[in-house]
Amino acid sequence: MMIQRWQSVWLLLASICVALFCFMPMALLSFEGAVPADGASASFLSPADNTVFLIVGIVVAVLLVLDIFMYRNTRRQKQVTVLSMLMIAVLAACGVLMVYGVEHEGAKVEWMGSILLLLGAFIFSLLAYRGIRHDENLLKAADRLR
Repeated sequence: MMIQRWQSVWLLLASICVALFCFMPMALLSFEGAVPADGASASFLSPADNTVFLIVGIVVAVLLVLDIFMYRNTRRQKQVTVLSMLMIAVLAACGVLMVYGVEHEGAKVEWMGSILLLLGAFIFSLLAYRGIRHDENLLKAADRLR
């Protein structure tokens, strides 16, 4: 029996995806007709534009990195992973609301690929959760054999 630590890789990939998402543009807003006060005909909308959104994204990324080092307490590691998955889902929902909640009427929204980084982070977190659960089952089976 050998315990696999693939969940560490999945958690690291999830944290990288969330960190990249925090600093990449989510959408391109093209203004037709009514141009905003700054006179630009198009602008990028990124998580860094909203301080609270950026801080929550960074907290999720740090939480996922810290989750890697909780391997001695698998129950807490699973709880932190589930919390991270919930926060990733909230980030995605808030990102959609942030883009469609733009107060400029007549703005055409073009989504960038960075929103898919949150989907990747969610999937990697789910894979990490499954890996943690698999290792717990291996440890229980080994304890029964003793």
